[in-house]
Amino acid sequence: MAQMDGTVARDKLLEQIQNDLKNLSLESKKSKSLQGLREATEEAIVKVRSLAKATATGTSTPTASDPSSLYLVTNQILYPLVHGCESKDLKVIKLSLGLMQRLIIHQTVDFKGARYITDTLWMLMEANMEELKILQTVTLLLTSSSVVQHETLAKCLVICFRLNFTKDGHLNTIAGATVRQLVPVVFERVTAPDQTHRPVQEEPSPQFLQLTAPLLPKHADAFVMDAYLLFHDIVLLVGAEQPIWMTGIMEMTRSFGLELLESILTKFPLVFTQHREFTLLLKEKVCSLVIKLFSPNIKYRGGSGHPGGMAAQDKPFYPITSKLMRVVSILILEYHDILTTETEIFLSLVMKFLDPDKALWQNCIALEVIHKIMVKPELLNFLCATFDMNEHSTKVYQDMINGLGAFVQNVMSTPKSFEIDHASQAGGGGNASSGSSGNANGLGGANVYGSGGGVSPQPGFLYRNTWKPLTLSFVGGQTKELYLDVSDKLEVPTVSDGYGISLAYACLLDAVRSMSLIIPVEMQGDHLRPDDPDRACWNQLIESSWCGVLAALSLLLDASTDDSGTENILKAMEVYSSICGRLNVNKPRDAYLASVCKASLPPHYTLNVLKSTPCTQNVSGPSKSQGESHGLDGSNTPGEGDIRHQVVAIGTPLPTSSLPASAHQGPVMLTAKNLQCMRSILSVAHCHGNLLGQSWHIILTTLQHLVWILGLKPVTGGGLASSVHTSSGENNSVITTAVLADLPVLSNMVSRLFESSDALSETSISHLIEALCHLSEESMELATTNREPSLFAVAKLLETALVNLNRLDVVWRPITSHLLVVCQHPHLRMRQWGCEALTFLTKQSLQHKFSTSMKDNPRLQVQLLSPLAELCSIPFPDVRQKQLDTVLHILHSSGEVVSHGWPLILSIVGSIERQHSDILIRSAFQCLQLIFADFLPTIPYRCYPQCVDCATTFGSQITELNVSLTAVGLLWNLSDYFYQNVKMLRSLSVEGENKIFPDFPGCKNIPSLDKLWMCLFYKLKDLCLDSRPAVRKSSGQTLFSTIAAHGSVLDGNTWQAVLWQVLFPLLDNVIIQSDNASSEKVSQSHVIMIHHSRNTAQKQWAETKVLTISGVVRVFNTKRKLLRTMDDYSKAWLLLLEYVEKMALSDTMEVSLAALKAMQEMVVSSGEEQAQNATSESMGLREVNWNICWKTWLKIGPQKTKFITHSPSNLSQGQVLIIGYIQIFQSLFPFVQSQFRVSDVEALGSVLLGCMQVPIEADMESPDNLSPVHATSMENLAKVEKLDLSTSRELIFEMFDVYFKVCHLAFHTHPEEDRFRERLLLLGESTIERIGDFFMAAAKIEDGSFPLDEVMFKIAQTLRTPLKLKYQCVKQSNWRVAINVLIKVLREGLPLARKRPQGRDFKTFWAELALVLEFFLFPDSIQEQDQEDKMADEALDCHLIEILREEVLPYPGSIPTDFIRKIVILLNKGSIHSTIHLSEDCSGSVGLREDFAKQCFETLLEFSLLRSEDTQHAEEEVLSKPLEHEDPCGSSSITNRLAITSLLLRFKEVLFLHRIPIHIIAELSKYRYHPVRHVQRQLVDPVTAENVGQDDLVDDQVAQLLGHSVQNQMQDIGLDFRAQRVQTGDECLEHAQSGHGHVIHDAVVVFQLDEPMVGMAVVFASGSDFLGNPEADMFAVVFDHEPEAIHHLEEQILRGERLQAQKKGQFRPFFDRAHNVVGRVQDHGGFVTGHHQLGLGNVELEDLDESHAEVLE
Repeated sequence: MAQMDGTVARDKLLEQIQNDLKNLSLESKKSKSLQGLREATEEAIVKVRSLAKATATGTSTPTASDPSSLYLVTNQILYPLVHGCESKDLKVIKLSLGLMQRLIIHQTVDFKGARYITDTLWMLMEANMEELKILQTVTLLLTSSSVVQHETLAKCLVICFRLNFTKDGHLNTIAGATVRQLVPVVFERVTAPDQTHRPVQEEPSPQFLQLTAPLLPKHADAFVMDAYLLFHDIVLLVGAEQPIWMTGIMEMTRSFGLELLESILTKFPLVFTQHREFTLLLKEKVCSLVIKLFSPNIKYRGGSGHPGGMAAQDKPFYPITSKLMRVVSILILEYHDILTTETEIFLSLVMKFLDPDKALWQNCIALEVIHKIMVKPELLNFLCATFDMNEHSTKVYQDMINGLGAFVQNVMSTPKSFEIDHASQAGGGGNASSGSSGNANGLGGANVYGSGGGVSPQPGFLYRNTWKPLTLSFVGGQTKELYLDVSDKLEVPTVSDGYGISLAYACLLDAVRSMSLIIPVEMQGDHLRPDDPDRACWNQLIESSWCGVLAALSLLLDASTDDSGTENILKAMEVYSSICGRLNVNKPRDAYLASVCKASLPPHYTLNVLKSTPCTQNVSGPSKSQGESHGLDGSNTPGEGDIRHQVVAIGTPLPTSSLPASAHQGPVMLTAKNLQCMRSILSVAHCHGNLLGQSWHIILTTLQHLVWILGLKPVTGGGLASSVHTSSGENNSVITTAVLADLPVLSNMVSRLFESSDALSETSISHLIEALCHLSEESMELATTNREPSLFAVAKLLETALVNLNRLDVVWRPITSHLLVVCQHPHLRMRQWGCEALTFLTKQSLQHKFSTSMKDNPRLQVQLLSPLAELCSIPFPDVRQKQLDTVLHILHSSGEVVSHGWPLILSIVGSIERQHSDILIRSAFQCLQLIFADFLPTIPYRCYPQCVDCATTFGSQITELNVSLTAVGLLWNLSDYFYQNVKMLRSLSVEGENKIFPDFPGCKNIPSLDKLWMCLFYKLKDLCLDSRPAVRKSSGQTLFSTIAAHGSVLDGNTWQAVLWQVLFPLLDNVIIQSDNASSEKVSQSHVIMIHHSRNTAQKQWAETKVLTISGVVRVFNTKRKLLRTMDDYSKAWLLLLEYVEKMALSDTMEVSLAALKAMQEMVVSSGEEQAQNATSESMGLREVNWNICWKTWLKIGPQKTKFITHSPSNLSQGQVLIIGYIQIFQSLFPFVQSQFRVSDVEALGSVLLGCMQVPIEADMESPDNLSPVHATSMENLAKVEKLDLSTSRELIFEMFDVYFKVCHLAFHTHPEEDRFRERLLLLGESTIERIGDFFMAAAKIEDGSFPLDEVMFKIAQTLRTPLKLKYQCVKQSNWRVAINVLIKVLREGLPLARKRPQGRDFKTFWAELALVLEFFLFPDSIQEQDQEDKMADEALDCHLIEILREEVLPYPGSIPTDFIRKIVILLNKGSIHSTIHLSEDCSGSVGLREDFAKQCFETLLEFSLLRSEDTQHAEEEVLSKPLEHEDPCGSSSITNRLAITSLLLRFKEVLFLHRIPIHIIAELSKYRYHPVRHVQRQLVDPVTAENVGQDDLVDDQVAQLLGHSVQNQMQDIGLDFRAQRVQTGDECLEHAQSGHGHVIHDAVVVFQLDEPMVGMAVVFASGSDFLGNPEADMFAVVFDHEPEAIHHLEEQILRGERLQAQKKGQFRPFFDRAHNVVGRVQDHGGFVTGHHQLGLGNVELEDLDESHAEVLE
């Protein structure tokens, strides 16, 4: 494919050649003079055509087919072309040259052809024809191939040189360009990279060899020869000598030659360094030429102005000078290593251009050369190593730097008129000032550089009224030449007046930059390796340059008006100081830093602040004798008219201890430039902190002053924040809007500086800390004089420490030690910030992740917490508060990892003192709460005693009560934790740790864990004696609860220590404190309110006594199984009982009650334990002396009841106390009952009686129940009662005696309080019932163990009081209970009493019983009762009669006669009770007991008619005795005789009714008539008894006794009765006929009798008058229904046949019929429906009482 492409290209080329030849042929035909040309052309065409044909047919040889085969025909083609050029025909010449160029381009020309073409071109050149075509052809000939060599090459170059110097300027320019292009082509052949494929070289001619023989080696490369000869000839031409190779050159300008030299030297340095012949040529020819050409510039003094100066021809020519300087710069830059000596010379020559008397353009062109040098680090290193380090050599580099500094100071400090017209400067290059004109002194006015009118300041430098604009934008490592580049102009180019200072500015910056590139940044430690071989050179670089650079840069920094320029200067100074730091060259380093620091502070501020800094005195250059200037004194400060920079902040200066206070009064101003310098300082410190060393102090001092002026104040964490918005008087800074947004940035930069300190070496960080501490000490010294200090150092110490925690050993101790000193400072803010820094540092350090886990590093924990703990020694409360806040934060965030720091934490928390405030105490306690709540498992065992002490400390502090109370609760939590983790704690405790516990005298061999418990108990015991009652209460509860709940884990020896060293001493102390307590009321000014029960210290201590005794007893009870193993357990128990007794006898009710409860618990618990051991095999429990306990109980009771009785205010609590006291007996009795004697019962009764007499507080219990005191007392007596009945029967009577005393107390005590009286009556009821029950049980015992007669007598005597009062009792239940008990006792006791002989033992009983019965059955008063109550009461009376009827009357022989006589009298009285005379106006039946009367009457009648064995026996006894008086009943028993006598009297009284008015009969007849009829049936109808077989029950003696007197009397009585009844009927008739209204009432009453016919007679006897009475309408119904019967009855009555019918036995039929009539009348409702209309005289129905209404119905 490639071959095909080549063939096509060749064919195309051949075709083009043919076409060109044809054109040439055609053109030649136009003139006959060109005939030869035409022929030659035709011949060439034929050759080309044949070649093309051969190629197309493939008949050509391979050689011919190759493009190079054209060489075979090229020369033939060239022939017509050369001939055409010679024709002088322009058109032909153009065609010929065009074809030549085609052949050249296609590289078909060989050496021979090249010569032909060269010669042709030379001919045309000489003919001055087609010069441009010639130059084009030459260029193509040399650049397209290498066939032009040696002489041909020289000829081609000469053609170009000659065309360069024609009269045609355009042609000259093109020719010069062609020369500039072709000369490098010659050298490019030398430096061709591929040496193996280099073109074929032409064999040099002998002439050429002869020419080069003196100059080059014999077998030198042809290309090298050509290049050497070319360069050699150019040097000769520049030196105005004739060339030896390029002969034919007529002339050449020196500037053009220098330009060619500079181009060759610039582009082909390898040619000169690799080929020795070129090196020699460079040294021998070029350098001497340059030195020679320098002469006019050196000698010329542009500023001398002397008339006899140098001639005009000797004046330096700018184009030559500029080209020469370029060559010099190239020689220095590229060939300094082979031109060492020459370089020194060149540099010296260049530096002379900077002399003040040189022209400005000379200064600038020299500065441009120097700038090119300064951007080459290797060159600077070479210069320093070669010259500055050589003692015998010129300090080239130092001279350069100092020359720059001198130039800067000369330009800026010496105003002079511009050398260049201001108008021309305005159009100069760069950023030239457009306003330079206007002022003769070079100042173009403020608008040139000022910032007024909102125009940004122009870049430049202003110093001492000298203004130089900055015309260059500095880019490190790059140069921009104006004079060296603009070399074609003959005149000096117009530039800005500030171009020179701008170049010097760039040179200095690039010098610093190059130095930074020379010295590597790799460091070992903080500085370069001491054994570095280049270190000496680098040190020399610093030594040679630092003064000059500092002098110049300091001046430029001060004069700079542009932020960018200022930034570059500051960056350069920063870099230079870092270089010094790397090399450990302190003096220059400090000088540079001091210079920047001065620039950052306001004018006139620097010297005052920094004058004491040693490094600031080092800013100086070489001595003036060396031509160096200083310029760093105070005179460089701008004047008052300096408006270069905007004022961005106004503030007050920071006071310093070295100056008086008056020196800090005026405000100072900061400009934007100051802030820029501040940023530079921060950058230096941030990037090169390891290099600063002692310079940290000056940097930090400057920063401190700057942040003070800016109003930046420290904030938490060590950062800085602007305070311009605060209203406090501390900030006096005025910050402009322009910089307000930059303040946070500056603050962050400052913070980042210290945050980056973690990258510093240990030495550097030590320097930093030392500097900060020094600043802080100065601030502290200032604060001592009451001047506001700066907190900058303290805040930055904190920041530094925070970021260097990984190097704790380096930073921790110095920083914390200094912060502790700050924390003790008397100045508030200084102290607060010191504390803030220390605490914040501690918090952050504990959260830091160290390489070694903090949890496993005890040393680290102690190291971090020790400074915090040392704050405890500082007395200021704000420091202490901050310390505690920090501890709280640590607990929340790092509490799990500070396992070995707990001793320090606990010491901090527990370090509270009396003068501490409540807020402080609460803060500390909050920490303790958190520890106890969350961190007890992490606390080491050895720290637990410290926990106890800490909590006790809070419990005992008196500032905050709530804290004390809660602290006690924490002790409980701690004890609970000990108990729950006892196994773990035992495993942790070792004997070696016993030294952390105190000794406990008298208790040996206490385990370590038990000692921990004892520590807890001891502390709680101390808190139990606190002066505050609430604390004592809480502590006591906690102590006893702890012992009770967790005491099971204690050893036996430990329990002995608990008892004798904790509990009993506590009791002693509490009693002593209570006895000594004041009884005055406590002031309530500091509290809200105190209850009256606690308003004295004595009362408050009473509560403590209560709690203490209760707690100690509870411990004894709950831990009895453990305590009983003690040898002195019994002793301890008795001692405790003594404490209980002492407290029980206290005058304080609360204490007494608690002591009694404690005694109750002791008894119950000890009793249960004894009972358990009694039933088990173990008998380990020591016996308790119950007898002492019983005596103690008896001793307490009387005194307490007496005290309560005489203390009315204690009644409410007294009842509770008495109850508790009494209940003790219930628990105690089982243990003393075996030894219970009569005296004990008596003592018990006495005590209980005393208790029962205590008045009861009203409304305490339900009024219908026994009071708790009484109920409990009765329960106690019941317990003794059971003992009496079971085993101790000798105590029965004494027990009855106690009951009787209680009853006497209940019924015979009349307290003032009615309610207490009711309580006593209830007690009496209960006691009576208890007596009855006790008697029923005791009566079954027939062993004579108690006097039954006396008991029954006292029972009756006891019951007499309520039974006698009966309805007069305050409580009606009294007599009801009493009668029921009496009935019960009589039922059980009368049989027993009958068994005893008469007249013995029971005599008093019978007499008392008779009185009781009489008082009860016939009370002195009655009360209004409803029917049910009346019937119930009457039933009781009847029940009592029934008992007498069954148990007494049947047994007259066993019962005293006097008693029976009294009973019969009572029966008789009861049977005639209805005969009570009522008043005339009595209208009720209250008090009438029909059933009772009937019962009494029947009883009398029964014992009059019947007999039993007892009556028979009594009868025999009576009959056997002689009758003293004639008594019809003498042969009967006493009972019978008394009964009959009573009956007879009853008959007489009942039956004689004629003395009673008729309407009274209506009231009483019913009740009198019934017993009469009953008696009639019993006496008159004895056949009835015979019919039922009871005739043997009828007493024959009774019949005989009745005899004729009784029968006659009864007959008379019966007749009188009937006569009375008839008389009653007649009276009714009379009243009816007379119209008396009440007769109807009487008639109706008569109807109710068992003889209703009398009433009917009354009705019927009234006749028509009665029937016509409107008030008798009710009887009309009778006539309507039974008119015949009624009429028959009426006739019978009217005929007077009533008596006869009665006598003849016809009365009964009449009676029956009358009843039938009345019954039918009632069934029809006549009587009922009409009763509401019935009028009873003047008595209306509604006026009738209940009894009347009942009768009517």
